[in-house]
Amino acid sequence: MQIRDLTAGDSEAAISLWHEAGLTRPWNPPELDLRRAVDGATSTVLGAFDNDRLVGTVMVGHDGHRGWVYYLAVGEDQRGTGLGRRMMAAAERWLREHGAVKVQLMVRSTNESVLGFYDHLGYEDADVQVRSKWLT
Repeated sequence: MQIRDLTAGDSEAAISLWHEAGLTRPWNPPELDLRRAVDGATSTVLGAFDNDRLVGTVMVGHDGHRGWVYYLAVGEDQRGTGLGRRMMAAAERWLREHGAVKVQLMVRSTNESVLGFYDHLGYEDADVQVRSKWLT
């Protein structure tokens, strides 16, 4: 298993994996998110490859202080193998190497199994609300 930065050539496989994992939303085009992260100076999308097949992703970026994790996805046939844990470790390592001192992520409150996964990795409820406003 190799973990490396994705390129534009990996877009189709990444987006397919994100759809399989239920991470996409109709109002948020994943191809734009991927392109912004891959082309950004303070972000990337890491991909786990089993031979040439993309089986995991994690999008990671920072603002110079806090890091954020998005699009953690593991292929259905790889779930329960520890790949999600490895992807998060790779994301945390990337953030440390780029100077971030804290990592944050958002999980829908109804996604109890994923909340349990992050609890197991040592992430805790920060007791804050995330507010958003569309700029487009």
